[in-house]
Amino acid sequence: MMRNFKITVEYDGSAYGGWQRQDNRISIQQVLEEAIEKITGQKVAVIGSGRTDAGVHALNQVGSFRCATKLPANKIFMGMNSVLPPDIVIKKLEERADDFNALRDAKSKIYIYKILNRRLRPALGRNYSWHVRFPLDIGKMKKAAGYLPGTHDFSCFCATGTDVQSRVRTIMNIEITTGDDGLIEIKVESQGFLKYMVRNIIGTLVDVGRGKREPEEMKSIIESKNRNIAGVTAPACGLFLKEVKY
Repeated sequence: MMRNFKITVEYDGSAYGGWQRQDNRISIQQVLEEAIEKITGQKVAVIGSGRTDAGVHALNQVGSFRCATKLPANKIFMGMNSVLPPDIVIKKLEERADDFNALRDAKSKIYIYKILNRRLRPALGRNYSWHVRFPLDIGKMKKAAGYLPGTHDFSCFCATGTDVQSRVRTIMNIEITTGDDGLIEIKVESQGFLKYMVRNIIGTLVDVGRGKREPEEMKSIIESKNRNIAGVTAPACGLFLKEVKY
């Protein structure tokens, strides 16, 4: 009998070409599917809640797969973690109703971007934040971020050449917080994201923080629908998929 499983996955994306299977680089999806085959003896397709790009990390990525194995869920859970590489771990595995689909049923996703804003570059943790040595004005960044929530055509933050029917997305919330030793965290929640959307937003907010743009320019950047007017694409290493809501 075919069974349906939901997995919650944490991974360091540094060594991978992103979530989705591809011909020229190893992906998170490929590694998970190979682990499931080792434990169950069956080839499966793991459906992710969405793609993460090369170098992007996940605290709680969600996937689902269908498999006819008779193994208890706990055995699959322990077995997968025993064969997965150190930079990927299954945090939770549970059997779900037959109609559950990690991609289709996702209501929203929350990403966190980490910036290390200090003069001295880090030696430790350098794969998990964007080091920006120029002082950033957090007040101005927060003001600029205030223009983002709502439903807009976000073409200005979409990677050029992206083939999607619509670039209209809804940002539900964006928060900027500061921590110790220059750490800045930017949390963005949306029903769906365009390719590089979060990283392009971050690059634009950093421009505002550095004084290269005024906060009020964010409104005209969005209205322009022009990728060339927005800021640079922030590095993948600072981006984490924090949560998928169902």
